[in-house]
Amino acid sequence: MIDPRMVRENIAAIEENLKRRNTSINMQVLKDIEVKRIAVLREVETLRATKNENSKKVGELMKAGDKAAAEKIKAEMKAVNETLGAKETELTALGETTERELMLLPNMLLPEVPFGKDENDNVEIKRWGEIRKFDFTPKDHVDIGTALDILDLERAAKIASARFSILKGAGAKLERSLINFMLDLHTKEHGYTEYMPPLMVNRESMTGTGQLPKFEEDLFRTTNDPPYYLIPTAEVPLTNIPRDEIIPEADLPMYLTAYTPCFRAEAGAYGKDTRGIIRQHQFDKVELVKIVAPEKSTEEHEKLLANAEKVLQLLKLPYRVIVLSSADTGFASAKTYDIEVWLPSQNKYREISSCSTFTDFQARRAKIRMKRGGKTEFVHTINGSGLAIGRTWLAILENYQNADGSVTIPEVLVPYMGTDRIVRT
Repeated sequence: MIDPRMVRENIAAIEENLKRRNTSINMQVLKDIEVKRIAVLREVETLRATKNENSKKVGELMKAGDKAAAEKIKAEMKAVNETLGAKETELTALGETTERELMLLPNMLLPEVPFGKDENDNVEIKRWGEIRKFDFTPKDHVDIGTALDILDLERAAKIASARFSILKGAGAKLERSLINFMLDLHTKEHGYTEYMPPLMVNRESMTGTGQLPKFEEDLFRTTNDPPYYLIPTAEVPLTNIPRDEIIPEADLPMYLTAYTPCFRAEAGAYGKDTRGIIRQHQFDKVELVKIVAPEKSTEEHEKLLANAEKVLQLLKLPYRVIVLSSADTGFASAKTYDIEVWLPSQNKYREISSCSTFTDFQARRAKIRMKRGGKTEFVHTINGSGLAIGRTWLAILENYQNADGSVTIPEVLVPYMGTDRIVRT
């Protein structure tokens, strides 16, 4: 949630931010609420001043022994107090309405985010690794995995539906090896603390990180009342661990990581990536979350990006880094880097991680604050995939495939796999 003071002090900046995002939201409701709020606030302040003034008069009259005059003022004050109570209730309700409306507004973009109309205006800032030149026609991960009998999409569809998969034998072990490799890297070398959070969370948690109320159709939820929501990413439970808490300055920064399955309805992805395991309802991911002091936000965002990149560098998978344009930046993000891994079958880079800084947007929604110098202030939150396991899995199959149908295991994964090659058994 953006700072409510912006509605009062700089609503033009909010409108400009919406233009940068190529988003159309009617701000008239907030403007009308603010006009009403100011009017009611002035009435409340006048009534409070009247109450204080008359209370002072009553004290003076009682001290002077004029009880009758004091009682007369007390009787008049009854109506004032009733009106004041009603107006204070109205003022509170207006504040709550403002907050509900603010929940629908996206985060304020950082000034350096490149302006754009859509994803075509994203800006590439880095490439790493050499794209392999094959001396045979490379296959995609579906054909490779099916031929090796390590991927079964047909039976997964029978058991569940499309956009689910079954990994088998060496395919399942490769998934597990990637999870352990990434967690070991982030905990031992990058300083993150590993968590095993709940896979279902309450509405408050989803609201805290920005999934609700805007993206409810993309979420799976239970049928009980109130419902639990299956997490779309470990960002949700990890970020909400200190929700409604005040963190001592000495405890910052907090580095959190977790492996979890993730669940997404993909309501807006009809017809996209229908082949293979690029876009699924259930997938595995290792998530990185940072909770930091505001002045460390930029530095820690860059470090988190480097942490995610390190995974691909050790796996020796070619990738590029792009900065998302203003129109392609997510609802809660102030700035996002996407890491895209090279897929030979598609002859292009595909997203494997998004690393975003949210400034104080999530912290305001989740009421996560820090205390220093006797004062409290909102922290900044940062997160990114470190990495999406399934997309890393398929990138290995495609980039490390051999002409005989086998797949070479990246050197760094050999200790986890116990072999340097996947062959059909």
